[in-house]
Amino acid sequence: MTVRRVRTLAVVTSVLLLAGVVVAVLLGSRGAAPGPAAAPAAGTATAPTADAGPAAPGGPAVIVPGRPGETAATRPAEDLAGAAAPRPHNAMDTWFVRMMIPHHAQALEMATLAPERAADPDVRALADRIRASQGPEIGMMRGWLQARGLAENVAGHDHGSMKGMQSPEAMRRLADTRGAAFDRLFVEMMTAHHAGAVEMATDLLRVGADLTLSEFANAVATEQAVEIDRMRTLLAS
Repeated sequence: MTVRRVRTLAVVTSVLLLAGVVVAVLLGSRGAAPGPAAAPAAGTATAPTADAGPAAPGGPAVIVPGRPGETAATRPAEDLAGAAAPRPHNAMDTWFVRMMIPHHAQALEMATLAPERAADPDVRALADRIRASQGPEIGMMRGWLQARGLAENVAGHDHGSMKGMQSPEAMRRLADTRGAAFDRLFVEMMTAHHAGAVEMATDLLRVGADLTLSEFANAVATEQAVEIDRMRTLLAS
């Protein structure tokens, strides 16, 4: 048995013992009358006990398992509930998400055209990567808005004026093109589209407040900059 497996089993055993203590305490508080605690039988292993900690007056306490080798701790339930609350955000965070959703949606629309129109397998592979990454990212951004009770669409937002967005005329021209001509037009349009996304993400990194969005914006700026370099190589070939 490997050392890692031994450690894993030890951690699992500690957690199970701790769970047994919690259940026993709960059952005792419901049905057992107060009385002296029974002493453990000789030779019987005792489960690790929780460190006494400050519990909220009149509120429930929660036992939080410690890391391997550490005892558990008791914390007020309110502390744990607050840890799951959405992180602070500002107006720029919200603007970025509301703008990036339709921006990604147009990239998906362009990428969906490639399988039946592109002649270059590298262009089709690029379109496949865009669909695989930006589709789930749209779902993540919509979830971010929903978790904060924010609407996705707001009157007065002009999506067509966003950086890198392609006009309806350009989208129709792309849909009507085939073969090598499609490859070149697709790469040119997607390069401009990616450049706009990189600029939007860089703007958010300067003034955004939400850590999750900052990490996402950094990933967008990095990954799409790499794809821009790939597309420029395709145009030069």
